[in-house]
Amino acid sequence: MGGYKIHNQHQAHFITYSVVDWIDVFVRPIYKEVVVESLKFCQKNKGLKIHGWCLMTNHIHLIISAEDGASLSGILRDMKRHTAKTILDDLHNNRKESRRKWMLWMFRQAGSYSRNNENFQFWQHDNRPMEVRSQKFFTQKMNYIHHNPVKEGLCYQPQDYPYSSAGWYMDKKGLIEIDELLI
Repeated sequence: MGGYKIHNQHQAHFITYSVVDWIDVFVRPIYKEVVVESLKFCQKNKGLKIHGWCLMTNHIHLIISAEDGASLSGILRDMKRHTAKTILDDLHNNRKESRRKWMLWMFRQAGSYSRNNENFQFWQHDNRPMEVRSQKFFTQKMNYIHHNPVKEGLCYQPQDYPYSSAGWYMDKKGLIEIDELLI
């Protein structure tokens, strides 16, 4: 994790993790859905609490915590492993993906530089977890993640971007149910 570790497994954290070499994988709905379904699964089955999120074309921002008895580090590890395996499996089998050969080559190259991988590396190792300890920090990070799609030209208003929690905070609608955080 590059020196950044989650010390308090139940404290809310702002976390960002990125695809290796910032490859724009999440321009395809099929790959976005892998991440959304994994987040939902971890909420339902592993004790993940999602307070805010935004999936961009090559990275994801999260404000998350874990229920008592669950390990935030373990949830993140499992989620990254599952999403990487699922997306890589699809890339191996999906002959319609126009960037298939190039992406597999890039993920294979990244994997060859890492002792932690057998063949491919999809996600960068570093999550850069930062504990949410104040309302000011929470609000700052929430505004940052919700305005990220606007800044990148993916939408005009944060609540119009479906792959984030902005819509939930506006009118309780969204792809993922949010565990609102009171600090």
